[in-house]
Amino acid sequence: MDFKKELSLFDLTNIVVGSVIGADIYIASAITAGILGPFSLVIWIIAGIFATVIALVFAYCSYYIPKVGGPFAYVSAAFDDFYGFLTGWSMWIAELISLPVFAIAFVRYLEYILPLNTPEEILVKGMFLLGLTSVNILGVKMAGRVNDILTLVKLLPLLLLIGGGIIFFFSQPSIFLGNYHPFVPLGVSATGTALVLVFWAYAGFELGTLPAAEVKDPQTTIPKAIIIGMSIVGLFYLATNFIVYGAVNWADLTRTSTPLILVGGVLLGTSGALIMTLGALVSVSGSDETGMLGTGRLSYAMSVDGLFPRVFSSLHPTYGTPYIGLAVQGIIAFLISLYSPVAGLISFAVFNLAFAFLLTCLSLIVLTRDTEKQLTGQKVFPWVGILICLYLLYSTSLFDKVVGGLIILAGVAIYVFFSPKQDMHHLKDLFISEEAIFVRAMARRERFLGNFMLLLYRGYRRVKQRLGWRRS
Repeated sequence: MDFKKELSLFDLTNIVVGSVIGADIYIASAITAGILGPFSLVIWIIAGIFATVIALVFAYCSYYIPKVGGPFAYVSAAFDDFYGFLTGWSMWIAELISLPVFAIAFVRYLEYILPLNTPEEILVKGMFLLGLTSVNILGVKMAGRVNDILTLVKLLPLLLLIGGGIIFFFSQPSIFLGNYHPFVPLGVSATGTALVLVFWAYAGFELGTLPAAEVKDPQTTIPKAIIIGMSIVGLFYLATNFIVYGAVNWADLTRTSTPLILVGGVLLGTSGALIMTLGALVSVSGSDETGMLGTGRLSYAMSVDGLFPRVFSSLHPTYGTPYIGLAVQGIIAFLISLYSPVAGLISFAVFNLAFAFLLTCLSLIVLTRDTEKQLTGQKVFPWVGILICLYLLYSTSLFDKVVGGLIILAGVAIYVFFSPKQDMHHLKDLFISEEAIFVRAMARRERFLGNFMLLLYRGYRRVKQRLGWRRS
């Protein structure tokens, strides 16, 4: 069964915006305020630049490889299915870990108008994830239309907040600017940690490339949607955070888990706080809905290539959606949402995203090596993206590095088990034979740095032969 091409530029742009602007903008300001104070605004700018560079890499990759699966498809085309699987596996883990964050944030903002005890919180999280999973199972067109509505609605409270903040700035400039003093109250030693958390707020653009098989004219639509969507996101994030740190002192932000309610109350009174609450609920719902949409297609793409359990490629006989994969990720997200802290989930998600993005940047170098097309910046952006990804990996916690590394290694075992049989012997040889590692990875000249590595391998063989002669 084939996917239906029903997503337009408008739909896909909203998927990008909806995937990015969600729980993050409603909670990240409070987290970073406790790390860097008002200097966090600079981090939002830097993270926006980082994310835009990576987004452009994705846009160019989607231009050359407009297939369902996003980075999994890009890396597989540039290298092979093994590296493509590791990319898709890391990204799937990252997106899966992100889904519970939205459920947690939804409950936090709901409690402003409806106090909940622990059993009620669990029930709301379950109903929240169940409802959004159902929408995605009913079809990509319905999911796209629902996200169009949620994206447009979620931007309205932010516009109101920005408008109220501008009035506050001109009416009481001394108070507004006073909240920015001191600008760096806590130093800059935790810049890397804050950047990881804020970068997650911009992540989500990659989901716009996942349902490529369902997009009209994907080679043109996907790059345009990513660029337009990231421009909208950057404008809203910078404007919103400028108002947030100017309207409320950074010390007060550190003491709340719902910062936009606090800011809305200062700028617009009780009605403003209520509007921000409703906006947060809609925004979080929209972000989780699009997260499920993209993540479900990613597991589908790996499954149809024989690299993931076959059940994930099962399409609903009526709606044509990967309903098993959507249901499984909904259940896992619900279980994780019961026990995990938000900041830890975000940092771990970024580690896995950065690994997937790193391989995606490498794939663009290969994809554009022999092409006659010269898209602006296609030779520069992947190298800059590589440096960005390495910095993000370095800035995550030791826990993220250790556990994230183990999960990536677990992906190797999953690949061995689920990959087609004709590839399994080849893969086992990859780990058993030292020489096979060089032969398989370096002998293909079309690979990135293949010629250079092949020369190293030949030198290794000659040295080994000479040592053998001497011993004999």
